[in-house]
This record gives sequence, C-alpha cells and structure tokens, in this order.
Amino acid sequence: MSTLFAQHTRLQAVDGCPWEGKSVLVAGLARSGLAAAELLLRAGAKPLLYDQKAQGELGPQLISLLERGCTLHIEVDPLPLLLQADVVVISPGIPLDAPLVQSAKAEGVPWMGELEMASRFAQGRLYAVTGTNGKTTTVSLLGDIFKQSGKIAFVCGNIGYPLSSAVLTSQADDVLITEVSSFQLESINSFHPHIAVVLNVTPDHLNRHGSMTNYAQLKRNIFANQNGSDHAVLNYDDVIVRSMADGLRAHVVWFSRKESLLEGAYLREDNICLHLQDEEQVICCVQDVRIPGRHNLENVLAAVAIAGLADVPPTVIRHALVSFAGVEHRIEFVRELEGVRYINDSKGTNPDATIKALEAMTAATVLLAGGFDKQVSFEQLAQSITQNELIRQVVLYGQTAELIAQALQNVGFAAYQVTRSLEEAFLLTRSLAEPGYNVLLSPACASFDQFSDYEQRGRRFKELVRAMAPQKEA
Repeated sequence: MSTLFAQHTRLQAVDGCPWEGKSVLVAGLARSGLAAAELLLRAGAKPLLYDQKAQGELGPQLISLLERGCTLHIEVDPLPLLLQADVVVISPGIPLDAPLVQSAKAEGVPWMGELEMASRFAQGRLYAVTGTNGKTTTVSLLGDIFKQSGKIAFVCGNIGYPLSSAVLTSQADDVLITEVSSFQLESINSFHPHIAVVLNVTPDHLNRHGSMTNYAQLKRNIFANQNGSDHAVLNYDDVIVRSMADGLRAHVVWFSRKESLLEGAYLREDNICLHLQDEEQVICCVQDVRIPGRHNLENVLAAVAIAGLADVPPTVIRHALVSFAGVEHRIEFVRELEGVRYINDSKGTNPDATIKALEAMTAATVLLAGGFDKQVSFEQLAQSITQNELIRQVVLYGQTAELIAQALQNVGFAAYQVTRSLEEAFLLTRSLAEPGYNVLLSPACASFDQFSDYEQRGRRFKELVRAMAPQKEA
C-alpha cells in the first residue's frame, strides 16, 4: 500500500471494514467511475468494474485498470455481483431508485457515491460549491484565486476532474475546490466540506428528483455534516437558498447583489465589498471584473466570500477578478464573421441559465435552443424572450423543440423556427443573423438527445462556426 493511504487508516473504514483487500463494486465507468477504481486500486481494494456499455465504448484508462487487477463486468445483470461485493460505489448517473442501489439496501451491502468515497481519503482543505447555475464559473474562479495566492489548488468534482483523481496527488496543505451536483448529493453520508456554498436554486433535473422540494433539499445536503467551526455561504437574494440558513450548525455568511450585509460579500455603489470580522474591504469596481454578464457578479461575490473566509488577501482576490476570463462553453466568444458574433453557451442546460445568458447580450441576437427533456417548464424562458427586445429570432432543435415552441406561442412570440438537429439549426442562423448580430447557442436543455454531454455539444458548435467560409457576394 502506498504511503498516502498508510497514513490515513481512519479514512479507510466503511461501516467498520477497511478498504484493503475488500471487493468494491464500481458501477458506472465514466470519468468518476474510472477515477474511483484508480483510487480504490491504490488503496489496496479489489475493484469489480460494471457498466451497461460495451467495452469498446469505454475509455482507454480501463485497459490499465484491468492490467493491474480490476475485473470487468459489462452488459450483464449487476445484481449477482452484489454477492461478491463488500461495498458498492455508484456513479452520479445512477439514480437511487435503480435496481442495483435498491438491492444493495435490501442485502445490507454498504453503498455510496464516488464523491463520498473520495472525500474519505481527502487530505487537503475541502471547499464545495453547488447550485443550479454558476458552479463551474465559481470553482474555476476560486481555483485561480487560490493559485494566485500561492496555494496548490485542485478544481475538481462535477467539473469533469473527479475528486477521486484529485485526492491521489493532493497534500494536507492543498485546497480541494469541489463542484458538487444534486446527483452527487443524493449519495453522501459523511462528506464534510469546511466551506460549503449554495449559489442558487431554480428548476432543473425534475425528471430525476420529482419536485422542487426534493431538489432544494438535495442542495441543502451539502451542509449536512458541517459543524460550528465550518462556514455555510448562502445567496441572500435567492429566497429558497436564504431559507436554508434555518437550523444549520455551520456559521452562515451571505453574498448579495442587492443588499449591503453585516457579514459577507456584496455590492455597494458599484464596488465589490467584503465585510468579515467587523472590517469592510473594497475589493474592486464592478467594471473591473472581466467575465461578462450581470449574473456572473453572483458567482464573483460567492468566490470573494469563500476566499475571504480562507484568508486570501484582498489584493490577490482583486487581481484574480480582473484577470479571470471565464470558462469554456459559458458565454464563450468563438468567432466574428461578416459582422456576426458567434457565442457558445452550451453549458446553459436549463431555462434559468439561458435567461441569464440572454440578459448578458448587448446586441441583437439569434438564439439556438433545445435538446434533452428534463421535464422543466419553459414558460419563464418564453416570457424572458418576449420581453427582451434584443432577441430577434429563436431557432429550436432536438427533443424539446416543440415544447419550447409551444411556450413561445403561448406568450405571442412568433419569430421562431423548428429544426431537427443542432447542425440544421446552425445552418438556418446564417440566413437570419445580420451584421451586428450575435448568434448565441444557449440550449436551456441537457444535451443527451444528440450528444454525450454539454462539452461535446459546445465543441460541435465551435466546429461548425470555425468551418464557415465568408459568403460570396451575389
């Protein structure tokens, strides 16, 4: 066993059983599952790898894991594997009502998510960020802030670099900045961040969680294991998030775009301010923040509050805010051709995210929207479109195209067209966008009807944009 795990015997127990020598069923072999298997293998466990996909669809990392002792079980009934397993680790994509999870409960086999399992090995300072929108921007900005402060910072979790991968190389003085999804918060037990944040809560993933009440409660789970020495950072402007403060054991700190606060991060006269320990610091002017969009000020304020609580100097925070350019697939400028600006917001995977992207537009805009149906309402999105005079045309595609079209009809917005695919929708925008316009991909939906994830969708959009040649004059 490596020195890393030999030093952390307290974290090697699950229900009293050490990891070493134990058979662990890892269900789901996407990024988090493969990372979990790597961590377990290094900890001396015997991973049993399971997925419904064919082996050829799985990543090349799988070969290395098999060569070092993992066993692979694909396209088989996973329930008999429970008889061989001491513990089950599930990927975020597996819901709690799945037969495998229900059988594990019935048979008394300990089970947990990859985030929970990895957190038991974590050595560094653990900070966690959740919310419907803004998670990736916030953790990426925080990573930049901490790196500029001289810390070794790992930006991990739901962002695409699993916590399991981060803990393999992190040390006690490092910072683990973890993006956490509602799917991951379904399967935690002892996950314990020193600082935890909920950015906002708006309708999303209701096809899995069933109701807004359940969804909001899952977000609140991020604070479940905190105590009086920890900090809970909450959005004062979000009514659902504000109500989460009731009953928390952690010390509550707020952030707000609308109110000056006795403690926390807020705007005052177009300044970003931080008030902690009875002292107010002006970090910088709003105009100095580089990432676009008024909504991103909420993400900035959350990051400022966390950094302040972690004792990062205000000068370092300011430098990061004025230099941080944002993240890929989030209001990302791709190219300007013949006076038309093409913007990739593929990470807009729910209506609220798309509304915020539309609010960030400063020129006439053609919106590309549609995708996988998560059973959320598009009524508020339709209202926002009809009230925004900059939205000149909407081109819809994918599984939800007709649903969004109906919502637009209901509010009297007629400047929309329905297509089948992103490619077809993109071609149509070429004839709709005039010089001075934006073409904005902000789907308001997940990508799974046509793509593996929002990143693949965003990359495809950028391929289409970059492949365009100037149109010849008639």
